[in-house]
Amino acid sequence: MTTFQDWGFLPAFYDILRDQGIVNPTPVQEAAIPKLLEGHDLIAQAQTGTGKTLAFLLPIMQKIRPDVESAQALVITPTRELAIQITAEARKLAAAREGVSVLAAYGGQDVERQLRKLQGGSQLVIGTPGRLLDHMRRGSLQLGKVRMLVLDEADQMLHMGFFEEVESIIRSIPRSRQTMLFSATMPEKVRNLAKTYMKQPQDVRISTKSEIPREQIRQLVIECTDASRERALLDMMERDMPYLGVIFCRTKVRAKQLNQSLQEKGYMSGELHGDLSQAKREQVMRSFRKAKLQFLIATDVAARGIDVEGITHVYNYDVPLDHESYIHRIGRTGRAGEKGLAVTFAAPNDMPELRNIERGIGQKIARERYEASSHSFAPVKNSSVSHEEGGRRAKGDGGQGQGPGASRRGERSSSRSGGRERTGGRGDRAAGSRASSGRAGSSGGRRGSSGAGGSQPRQGGAGRSQGQSGRGGSGGSRDRSRRGGKR
Repeated sequence: MTTFQDWGFLPAFYDILRDQGIVNPTPVQEAAIPKLLEGHDLIAQAQTGTGKTLAFLLPIMQKIRPDVESAQALVITPTRELAIQITAEARKLAAAREGVSVLAAYGGQDVERQLRKLQGGSQLVIGTPGRLLDHMRRGSLQLGKVRMLVLDEADQMLHMGFFEEVESIIRSIPRSRQTMLFSATMPEKVRNLAKTYMKQPQDVRISTKSEIPREQIRQLVIECTDASRERALLDMMERDMPYLGVIFCRTKVRAKQLNQSLQEKGYMSGELHGDLSQAKREQVMRSFRKAKLQFLIATDVAARGIDVEGITHVYNYDVPLDHESYIHRIGRTGRAGEKGLAVTFAAPNDMPELRNIERGIGQKIARERYEASSHSFAPVKNSSVSHEEGGRRAKGDGGQGQGPGASRRGERSSSRSGGRERTGGRGDRAAGSRASSGRAGSSGGRRGSSGAGGSQPRQGGAGRSQGQSGRGGSGGSRDRSRRGGKR
């Protein structure tokens, strides 16, 4: 079995990796790292969550010269969130190399602070196309000594309309550079970019027969109407009881409206889209990573930047525009060997896009029909997997996920049996516990914004099931006396 030691990295790197629980390289790392250490250009296609970041960061950090203060390596990413995450990983490795500085350059951040750091000399610069071009125009970022260039999530970068910006940056870097292109999919535009700007690149392709790891991500379509879409989402959330869930919307306005609606109903949710300040975006992501928020409502611009441990469910509130966006969205779950459930809500006018997605991924997705009058889900004919089965697979073999949906199911039950039972406002919920690889982490109260009508807390488990990929989760107690009966 190949190990990181086989490649002759600095010994301090091994300690840093070991502290993170990283012992053996992933397939993309095993295939890419030797080629990059030899200096080859590289095109790497692999699913999200397969370890692509370390595949390029380790060779870069090995090769960077601390005595040269100019930018020697540049990583271009499509989103701020991804730039932040790559920077965090790079700084861990940089701690082993005295004199190596890492700079993140992205919009919404203090430009003056970035300028000061660039003047001090940063050997590795990680940024988004717009902010990098801004620094280049100011003269604060000189690329004449860049020897290593990474285009990360290249397909998404071009999909978001950064083609001209990326080309402008590439043309400013010496042609003698080493170019690394990492992408989950390889559309024609990305292939053309590689042909134009890369020198005899080595190809690495790590994939299954499908671009979606079907053994990890269970997929389901819920047929509903536009009018019943939100109600279907709420009923599905109550039934799934996710540990962490991401809900994707097509537009910023849609994300804002849905987040406001969920918060008014007592859910601990937050929104992530381009209208937020950078400080707010970072605050929301911190809260989501720490499980202080249970649901993150995001637009596609954030799909590639969300790399959070413990996302058990992805909900496509709006059907993605194409199969590539679908792959990127649902790839937020089912990561690092864990199970996940991806649910797409489709009204009749969404069916053309849905059929295009199924053709693109080469798979017919199981379907259920939502009946708003009875708050029920019924398998559609020829649908091979029911939601009950899909939910069980997402939560683990036979395990029951515990989450903040428990008490609301009871509220709906009592409502349908003759009026909603009121025992007080939405108070603090009991925190569940979460264990991962021996580490305990708080899942926190999910829904708990105080509301009118009293302050007595409703308790609910927030942990995940013990059956899910070895991640233990012991939820807090659920007050069954308030659940109002079973559905």
